[in-house]
Amino acid sequence: MPEKAVVVYSGGMDSFTVLNTAIKQGLDVYALSFNYGQKHSKELIVAAEVCKQLNIPHKVVDITAINSLMAGSSLTGDSEIPEGDYESESMKSTVVPNRNMVLLSMAIAYAVSLEAGKVYYGAHSGDHHIYPDCRPEFVDAMNAVSKIANYQSVEIVTPFLNNSKGEILKAGLAMNLDYGKTWTCYNGRKKSCGKCGACNERLEAFAEQGKTDPLAYEA
Repeated sequence: MPEKAVVVYSGGMDSFTVLNTAIKQGLDVYALSFNYGQKHSKELIVAAEVCKQLNIPHKVVDITAINSLMAGSSLTGDSEIPEGDYESESMKSTVVPNRNMVLLSMAIAYAVSLEAGKVYYGAHSGDHHIYPDCRPEFVDAMNAVSKIANYQSVEIVTPFLNNSKGEILKAGLAMNLDYGKTWTCYNGRKKSCGKCGACNERLEAFAEQGKTDPLAYEA
């Protein structure tokens, strides 16, 4: 029997690549998505469609009830999504307090219930500047806790922790992945805005690889 693994799957480029990486490694994959009140909840629809096509189990957990405890982010509150460069100071407004610790804790619990030995998530080097819970020191510390928090040890796996968005895209293109099946924009409208930091980083990754993004953009 193949080893079981839980993949924290948002529906974005990074987690899409991680999901397919785990599948290519021969793991028995269980995808786990979260509705935490994000404005770009369209990513959850995209995630569900991909999992259906891949015929893998997919759970979407509604944690909007704790939204008031994770306040202050432009991703979940009333403030506007910042536009401009992904690494600009304004992008810090998109930080959701303690998000990855919360999500990983639930993913670890799910892994234990499945008797799965691994939890995958898509932290990468482009996030280190803005998101503390995507940095190597966080992953290392969370991994240490994950291995002792239950009777069963669970390993947190971050295949692209030290890779850029462009390098992640390169890896996915080598697997012939269709990135038209992902959603990156922090605005959950019909088309990607092309102006927010997430869109800019995505477009830069495609330009770096000499490819055209298959998604439609407003701008």
